Amino acid sequence: MLTLLAKLLHALNSDSSIRQIALAIALGFIVGLSPILTLHNIVIIFFVLIIRVHLGSFILAAGFFSGLSYLLSPLIVQVGESLLTQSSLTDFFTSLYQLSLFKLAHWHHTYVLGAFVLGAVLCAPIYFISKFIIEKYRVHIMTFFEKFRIVKALKASKFYGLYTSFTGESSLTKGGL
Repeated sequence: MLTLLAKLLHALNSDSSIRQIALAIALGFIVGLSPILTLHNIVIIFFVLIIRVHLGSFILAAGFFSGLSYLLSPLIVQVGESLLTQSSLTDFFTSLYQLSLFKLAHWHHTYVLGAFVLGAVLCAPIYFISKFIIEKYRVHIMTFFEKFRIVKALKASKFYGLYTSFTGESSLTKGGL
């Protein structure tokens, strides 16, 4: 976990694309909300492995949002239940349930359907919010915190040595340790 955090900090502080990190966070949001072994999560994980996103950010986001999903579970179940019990959608879900793919997707469960719908609806806002926060972090926060003594002390620690091993600047830590 410490290695993933170091990779995320490296991505935030380096010239990695802001869009790749924000997309990884948004896709991690969808995966983190619902149970891992659902069809849409497996498709998203394969998609993440095919396209170019920051994998460490994806894994951290999926882990963080899976913890958050426990707090949001009443809302997730309520969204899924309201969709499944809506009388105007009954024929639609009945016809979908006749398909094997729909049965594999488990969208007949209130939690899975609610998590998928909330994830799909909130994916774009999470992407743009993450992109905005990363841009502001790089412009304001990163340069502000580099001035503090505690940051300079942390740069002398083992964590910073792990961090710089990903950046290729390990010559700084070899002389200090």
